[in-house]
Amino acid sequence: MSILCLLVALTAIIQRVLKNPETIPDLDLLETVLAYNFKDRALLERAITHRSWAHEKVAPGDEQQARKLHNESLEFLGDSVLGLVVAHYLCNSYPAGTEGELSRMKHRLVSAPTLAKASQGLKLGEFLRFGRGEEKSGGRQKNALLADVFEAITGAIFLDGGLEAATDFVCHALRAELEGADPLSAAKADYKTMLQERLQAERRPAPRYTVIETLGPPHQRIFHVEVSWDGGSIQGEGHSIKAAEAAAARAALEDMRLYDGDAEHDGSTPEESCNSI
Repeated sequence: MSILCLLVALTAIIQRVLKNPETIPDLDLLETVLAYNFKDRALLERAITHRSWAHEKVAPGDEQQARKLHNESLEFLGDSVLGLVVAHYLCNSYPAGTEGELSRMKHRLVSAPTLAKASQGLKLGEFLRFGRGEEKSGGRQKNALLADVFEAITGAIFLDGGLEAATDFVCHALRAELEGADPLSAAKADYKTMLQERLQAERRPAPRYTVIETLGPPHQRIFHVEVSWDGGSIQGEGHSIKAAEAAAARAALEDMRLYDGDAEHDGSTPEESCNSI
């Protein structure tokens, strides 16, 4: 059977199994999709459980019990595991790559749009457990939530099977993106895109760019642009508005990394070392 026919058949099965939002997800089918069999199924159940579902199953205000049911801590863990796996892959694939080249490739590979696309390819949204409100608002199609469940499943596989199992899953789910990554294509993603994707991943408003002043004669203009976001603002300059905007976006990203400190993945962290796992 061709891959296309297999995907069509899989989609039909998923739709039949999950046509009722109250139906318990078919974990056997999900494990087939993930190409991984859990020893502890409770981890998989938690990985696909959104906070809206958890809060509907506990007493009002019982936040502690809800946290034991939903996937946010697994999402946090999976984010770090994913960063490590991708960083290790890139270091092995591009041993002569500069820190900047590796960081740009990694940023694209672990970005919310990339993870959401991978989740869509695996139909993970069909297996999520949502509360009634999130279900009605179209949660299964929201890119941010699809990226979140990808991270949560990565974290669950890491806890269940260790780093090797998590690496196998990431390489399986992101195979096309990993194989397509290269320094040249990563360099084409400008700083404005990187800034917007970071804010989007954190569910924050898009950045705003404003020309503050223009200096110099017509043939040697220098533009000063300010970029502002809900966490602050910073300026950049360049010989064109586009260049000034890119400089401002780069400064904003650097400012965010300084604020994040050791917790920021895109800085100099142990996960980006080229040591063998």
